[in-house]
This record gives sequence, structure tokens and C-alpha cells, in this order.
Amino acid sequence: MNDNIEKIKQHVQDLRAEIELHNYRYYVLDNPSIPDAEYDKLLRELQQVEQDYPQLITADSPTQRVGAAPLKAFSQITHRIPMLSLNNAFDDTEVEVFNRRVCEGLSVEHVEYTVEPKFDGLAVSLCYENGILKTGATRGDGNTGEDITLNLKTIKSIPLSLPVKNPPPLLEVRGEVLMLKADFLALNQRQLAKGEKEFANPRNAAAGSLRQLDPAITATRRLTFFSYGVGQYEDAHMPHDTHSNILSYLFDLHFPVAKECQVVTGLRGLLDYYQAIGAQRENLPYAIDGVVYKINSLSQQEKLGFVSRAPRFAIAHKFPAQEAVTELLAIDVQVGRTGALTPVARLKPVFVGGVTVTNATLHNADEIERKDVRIGDTVIVRRAGDVIPEIVSVIPEKRPNDSQLFTMPSHCPVCGAKAVRLPDEAASRCTGGLFCPAQRKQAILHFASRRALDIEGLGDKLVDQMVDNAIVRTPADLYKLGITALANLERMADKSANNILQAIEKSKHTTLARFIYALGIRNVGEATAKDLAAHLGSLNRLIEADTERLQQIPDIGPVVAQSIVDFFAEAHNCEVIEQLRASGVHWDEHEGKSSLSAAAAPLQGKTFVLTGTLPAMSREAAKERIEALGGKVSGSVSKKTDYVVVGADPGSKHDKALSLGIPVLDEAGLLELLQ
Repeated sequence: MNDNIEKIKQHVQDLRAEIELHNYRYYVLDNPSIPDAEYDKLLRELQQVEQDYPQLITADSPTQRVGAAPLKAFSQITHRIPMLSLNNAFDDTEVEVFNRRVCEGLSVEHVEYTVEPKFDGLAVSLCYENGILKTGATRGDGNTGEDITLNLKTIKSIPLSLPVKNPPPLLEVRGEVLMLKADFLALNQRQLAKGEKEFANPRNAAAGSLRQLDPAITATRRLTFFSYGVGQYEDAHMPHDTHSNILSYLFDLHFPVAKECQVVTGLRGLLDYYQAIGAQRENLPYAIDGVVYKINSLSQQEKLGFVSRAPRFAIAHKFPAQEAVTELLAIDVQVGRTGALTPVARLKPVFVGGVTVTNATLHNADEIERKDVRIGDTVIVRRAGDVIPEIVSVIPEKRPNDSQLFTMPSHCPVCGAKAVRLPDEAASRCTGGLFCPAQRKQAILHFASRRALDIEGLGDKLVDQMVDNAIVRTPADLYKLGITALANLERMADKSANNILQAIEKSKHTTLARFIYALGIRNVGEATAKDLAAHLGSLNRLIEADTERLQQIPDIGPVVAQSIVDFFAEAHNCEVIEQLRASGVHWDEHEGKSSLSAAAAPLQGKTFVLTGTLPAMSREAAKERIEALGGKVSGSVSKKTDYVVVGADPGSKHDKALSLGIPVLDEAGLLELLQ
């Protein structure tokens, strides 16, 4: 009996190896060696054996790529090393400046680069532990992404296990998930046949497919993966000399790498590659929106380092904006969260830059007058990457006799309140404030957003229902909600309503910076909100501050100061704030930096670096507490760093701190310092 089981076990292993080999040949090499019917036969045989002997099923079996139980929601994964974005170059001159800056920084005349297509897809991170794919996540905000492990496992070009005898303890592979053009067309044909909505472009289809809560649905959408680099790793075989050798190593591990990747030298090599790929663009099997240049030498990469959220050693060279001609059917006016009235062109559908465009921004009344845009005109529409489509110009000779001039309305098209335009502004604005339904929904969504009050589960559809049913009119009404009102909404029940109420209750304890940001004051972003909280220390001091006092705060200019004063001059805004306070929304306050003693800001002038996962605090919470006491949080370790705070899986920052002799704190040590 044991001999029989061992034979079956060996047969299962052989089947899996053969199926994965065919996956590799089909999805990576694009050179299948057997017909689809034969592949299906092998897969069905493996499924049958695993059904008869379920004890032989393993997580990395090809059969486990589909049919996983639907997820209730995506959890979050903190990236071991942040997934940074790239700076962009839009013309040859900007590439020349980049190359010159690189050469000067390295004190050399010529630099060798790895050049590759810039995929128009979704960046993901794949983490392998001891050779097995354990987790997969989206880029997210660069530090934290969505856990889409089960969905990624359905993509057959992603190895479930590494094809080596002694796999590395840890390997994080980074790359792009996308949908090939042929697969996109086939998907839309199926959607059309079923009477369902077609996808606008391959990237849109890939994003929608990758974020399905049911991995079985993702499995029906033919997605593809291309690797372009690594994150954190513990791998003795990983090349340490060049980026191109890392790509070759990944290819040897059966990860797809773009065939178009090359190594070139100097500015001429970069621009020649850009022109060559641009000429091939329409014939490539996937959509791209430019090319990426990276210094090939890893030691040179390390020497140049990073600036803000992007590396100095790499840049994306974007293709020129794509344009098309269509007809302007109408001009509507949209009202934004801050009350700005924006004219929007309704267009005869036209395909631009890989997307079917039906709307385009007209910015403001001045722009319409400058371009002499009229309803009925034939216009040139431009779309560049993810930028909102815009009308570039009118074709005057095609203007019909019945074309119509556009006039900006004197009253808000949503609430009827008066619309005004300040002398120093291009946009007209609704004076309806928080009672305007258009602003109301966006104001509540912004208030509940992750970087504001962070009320989990309060999304667009739920807020739409709350506002449309007159349950919520201002953010303060959120804290007056009862379970009955929530449970009666569409797709809500007692359990869902309870979860929302718990999230609202949890949000009552926040920080002053978050609360200021949550108010949605025009021109006050997250960084400005932090500056206001740090320098003034209390909301009352902010409310009472005049423009002169506000401009004493670094980086606060006259426009921002006036926006703040105008916001608090509106009585209904202050009334909502008082209602929020009365409902129990609270935060810690202090004297503020301007009137500060050294004891009130003990961390003034101190620079911290956070690395790894802290046991109890999130990095964002730790950062807020450090900044509240005058400290600064940096993303990289240098001789100017005063403390490195270390959690689980700290990575290279911890090692660098030790080598530089910088004090290292765990979470307990940080809390002691903060107190």
C-alpha cells in the first residue's frame, strides 16, 4: 500500500513539473510545445488524482491557481522596502539633463544603462519564502499595498515555486501585471456577447480583474506578469554587479522578462532605444506608455541613491501625448468638493491613447474663451498617460453655423446657490458650502478617507445612499447615526451597520493634523495640515489666526492663509466643527512651536528613520507622534540620522545604522523617548 502511495505521489510531482514547464514555455517563452487540448488533458488528470488523494494537494500545485474561496475584503501588506515611483521625462532635453546629472554625480563621462519598455499595467510585489510564493501585493501608496495573493496565483506566468534545488530563504520579485492586447480584445468580445459592459483599455481590464474579490473570476481573465527587479532578498546567488544580470537571473528562475530589454551606453543609446521602441509600439503585444532608463551598475545606483519618493538613478521617458479629432456635443458644469465650478466637454466618443474618451476638461471660463471653444465645434482632444483628457484646440473651418457660445452659470447647477469668482482666481465657486449636495458627498468622503479620520468601510456607494436618503448632511451627522438608519440602506444589514458604527466610534480619537486635513480646507493638504498642527498646537488658535499670523508659519503663503481664514469665517463650518467636538471627536493639543519651550518639543532637530514592522504602532502613527514633538522622519539612513527605530524584518537600514554607529530603538524604546 505504501509503495502504491509513493508511486502516486511521484506521478503527481511529475505531472506538476510537466504542467509548469508548459506554462513556462507558453506564457514566458511564447513557444508552446503541445496543443492546448493536450495541456488541458494533463491538468484534468492532475485534478482527478488530487481529488482521489486530497492529502497530496499542496499550495504550489497548478490546480490551486483557480477556485479559491472568495475574499471578504483585501487586507494590507506593508512592503519590506518601499515601492518607489519614477520621475518622468517628456522630451529629449529632459533626458539629456538626467544623463548629465548622472554623469556629474558619478564623475564619469559615459554611463551604461539598462533600458526597457514602460508597461501600462499595475505594479506588484511577489514574496517567495524558501522557494514558495507566500504573498503578493499591489504597490498601493508605496509603503502599503493590497494583499492580492490568491488573485496573483491565478496568473500562469507567475511561478508558484522557484525551480531550484536550494531555494533562497527570501526573494521579493517586483514587476507589472497587465493584459495583452489580444487577450483584452477577446475579453471585450466575451463581455459584449454576454451583454455586459466593455472595458475601456487593457490597463483598466487588468486592474478590475486583479482586484476581484473572487479569485475564480480573476482566473478567467488572461493576465500576464513581467518582472523588472527585486526588492528585499536573502539569496546567495543574486547578482550584485548589474541590473541586467538581475533580470537574467530572474529569467533563469522562470520569471518573464521583456524581450525588448537592452543595455546601452550614454545619451545617444538612450534616445536611439526610445525611437526604436516608439516605432514598434503599435506592434508590441502589450500596451506601453514610454520607456524606463536605469543605471546598469548596482554600485553606481547605490552611490546616487534616492530623492523624495523616486530614485536618482532611473527615469521614465514618456511618449508624447496622443491626439484625436471629434465633435463637442455639449458643455456641462461639474461642482467639485471645494465648490469649484468646472466646465466639462461632452464629446462624441473617440479612441485616444488606448482609451475611449467621451469627456474632456475645459478647465475654466478663461480657457474656453482663449481657445474660442463652442458647442458643436470639431475639436482636437489630447490624452497623455493617466492625465485627464483635454481639448487642445478647435478646427475653425469645421465650425457649423449653429454653434453656440458657452456662458459660465451665475448660480451653482447643483444647489442653486450663488456662484462667485474672486479676482485672483480662475475658477468660479459655489457659495453653498457644506449644504451643497455636490460638495456634501465629497466632503464626507474626504473626511472619512484613510489619511483623514480613517473611517473604514465608508465608501462612495454608502455615502451616496446616506446623502441621497438625507441621513447625513455634514460630517458631524456621521456621529449621530444609529443602527436602524444604516441597516435599512441597500446592501446593508445589522452586522455591516455595526461594523460601520464601530469604525466611526474608533475615529473619534484622532490627531489635530488629521482633523485639520479632514475638514477639506481649500489649498490645505496633508503636509500643510501637519505644519499647522505642529506650529499652532490647537484648533482654537488656528480658527482665531489671521492671515498675517498664518504666514509666519514656514511654507504658508498668502493664498493658503486666505483660504484658511475664509473657511473659518463661514459660520456653518464652525458650527459643524462644534458638533463634531460635541460628538466626542478629540485629539491631543500642545502649546505649538511658535510659543514653545524646549520641554514642549524635546525632539526638535532630531531625525528618525523607521524600518520594519512595529508590534503595536503603525509607521504612520509613529511618524505622527515623532513630528508632534518636533522631530523629523526620514526615509533613508545617513550620518545626519539621530535614531533608527527597528521593528520586525528591518532590512538594510538596520545594518547601515549599526555600521554608522547610530542609536537603534525598538518600539518600547521609542515610546519611552516619546514620553
